[in-house]
Amino acid sequence: MSPGGKGANQAVAAAKLRAEVYFVAKLGDDIFGAQSLENFKQEKVVTKYVKQTKEAPSGVALIMVDGSGNNIIVVAPGANQNLSPKDVKEAEPDIASSGCVVAQLEVPLETVEFAAHLANTSGVSFILDPAPAQKLKPELLQMIDVLKPNETEAQILTGVKVTGEDSARAAAKNLLEQGVKAVILTMGANGFLLANLDQMRFVPAIKVNAVDATAAGDVFTGSLAVGLARGHGLFEAACFANYVAALSVTKMGAQSSMPNRQEVESFIKEKRLKE
Repeated sequence: MSPGGKGANQAVAAAKLRAEVYFVAKLGDDIFGAQSLENFKQEKVVTKYVKQTKEAPSGVALIMVDGSGNNIIVVAPGANQNLSPKDVKEAEPDIASSGCVVAQLEVPLETVEFAAHLANTSGVSFILDPAPAQKLKPELLQMIDVLKPNETEAQILTGVKVTGEDSARAAAKNLLEQGVKAVILTMGANGFLLANLDQMRFVPAIKVNAVDATAAGDVFTGSLAVGLARGHGLFEAACFANYVAALSVTKMGAQSSMPNRQEVESFIKEKRLKE
């Protein structure tokens, strides 16, 4: 057993890169909730907005990994479904003063929409990792500064099956037309497509010996948020996230595979020397 959850993974990934991370979440009042809280404290994630409830157990997931490092994940969301707009409202002062707000779809959609509204009202960049994928309202799409789907999630959002560069461009174009300001469509070992009104460009994946891809997308999202919060441009922040995610797949596990800032800096330096 190891700590996980998309939001938790992204929070820890960012904290390991020395970002100041405030996590808004709901856990069960059980052993998994207690372990998660202890882990957040060890990873220096601020937990004043992490609540425990007796109404539902902590969310859990069963992850199966094949010999190539690919995975299948079955999720029982539990207390995640109890996270409400009211819980997010309590974090409004810290949302307003943050460099970036990140959300996922493992909590109720109305809660995600409210978080997007608060971020937009405060002029703070809002990143959405649309997983587990589902159709989204036009009002939410228009509040997203950066949408970060993978191929499957992009297909669910657009109806376009992403099988290569041309279809990825078509899916990204569709999302921009729906009102999303920028799209980073991740394609695993094939890299990612970055698209906004000014550019549409592919960036190859960093070549590594992949052991376990679990949480690689979460590492990318958390690292992207760190880059943007530090004032980097979207392309620069995405390239940084590309390196961090690549390094994470060289180890087993979710949060246990996430590199710290020193490891990332050494990895980037090593890779660039070989280019």
